[in-house]
Amino acid sequence: MEGSEPNRAADGRTVNKEDVLRDFQASFFAMSGLASFPWTQEAAGCDPLDALYDALAEVVGAGYPTECFKSYLLPGGEAISLLESVALVSDGTTGLLTWEAALHLAEWALDHRHPFTGRTVLELGSGAGLTGIAICRSCSPSRYVFSDCHPRVLRKLRDNVRLNGLTGPEVGVEEMDWTTATDEQIARIGADTVIAADVVYDPDVVESLVALLSRILRVSSPEVFICSTVRNQETYGGFKRRLGKGAELPARPSTDPMCSSLVRRSRNRPPGGARSRRPDVPLQPRV
Repeated sequence: MEGSEPNRAADGRTVNKEDVLRDFQASFFAMSGLASFPWTQEAAGCDPLDALYDALAEVVGAGYPTECFKSYLLPGGEAISLLESVALVSDGTTGLLTWEAALHLAEWALDHRHPFTGRTVLELGSGAGLTGIAICRSCSPSRYVFSDCHPRVLRKLRDNVRLNGLTGPEVGVEEMDWTTATDEQIARIGADTVIAADVVYDPDVVESLVALLSRILRVSSPEVFICSTVRNQETYGGFKRRLGKGAELPARPSTDPMCSSLVRRSRNRPPGGARSRRPDVPLQPRV
């Protein structure tokens, strides 16, 4: 087979074209940086392409982008496309990319559509928008309100909502600072269901979150679903203690073993890493 004929590299190693192509494909599907690809045309017995090297030098010299588009596949075959940050923290916020808990909450919502169908849904800390867009696409809420407080997150969130074709009065994006949100704003939204994903990560944030949830429940009495990645047991335990002591939140047991009516725990994995998912809900990120 011609593709398997060995060639000798400059350092004396014996290689063949199939090995080089396989290494190149592995780097591509692992989404490695271009500079780390096995650029070894000479080792494969090929003449160097000046145009290819010129293009590579241009790409590497330009540096890596700060944003990229990711697509998440819904069970029906549709895709959600989001423009997300490459870095975990940008402009002092972690809200510019999709985190693990958002994936889990979206999966759970697609399996449990009754809390969302025909209802007004308020999402706290919407971030890049994956969970809300999945619910809008698949669960038919009568109205959906995305919310966040960071200016850049809000701009990116609005862009992602428009990018996925969600327009009209039934979908809105609002600024909601948990420390300054008014009863008038809460009453105007009139949520039947409130959700949030990956918002239990800092003791100070937990305190303002629980206070806001308490006010929301007094004003409109919705169902509340929160999906949390447990990174720090002390912080997560503090959240649960505050729910029981000061928030007056009705922690009702659920028949679903994967999610309580108030808090759902997900495994602590980095974005894009291996995770335990239900195979019938293929929310897979594609860059």
